[in-house]
Amino acid sequence: VQLQASGGGLVQAGGSLRLSCAASGRTFSRYSMGWFRQAPGKEREFVAAITWSGGSTHYSDSVKGRFTISRDNAKNTVYLQMNSLKPDDTAVYYCAAGGSVDAVVRGMGAWGQGTQVTVSS
Repeated sequence: VQLQASGGGLVQAGGSLRLSCAASGRTFSRYSMGWFRQAPGKEREFVAAITWSGGSTHYSDSVKGRFTISRDNAKNTVYLQMNSLKPDDTAVYYCAAGGSVDAVVRGMGAWGQGTQVTVSS
């Protein structure tokens, strides 16, 4: 599966953005999907994941209650709705696909190109 993230940009603290990740291939609905981010000088960190059916979601503590992951299997797309953004959310955001949520969280799967999110104070 090939992945392409989009929707990043510059936003003020407290604002919102919605990231999208379009996947190629007819087997998208079989994959668990997720989002990671990497800030300058820091390691890539897990943000959120969703099962193939969309029935279960998982979040890092740093974004829980502010971010929502969802998917539309008919459109081969996974989304990350980001609300109440903080300057600490500034990073390059990457989408990922894996055979299970555990695989996604462990970073074991396919990766897409990232999209830059910058939150100004």
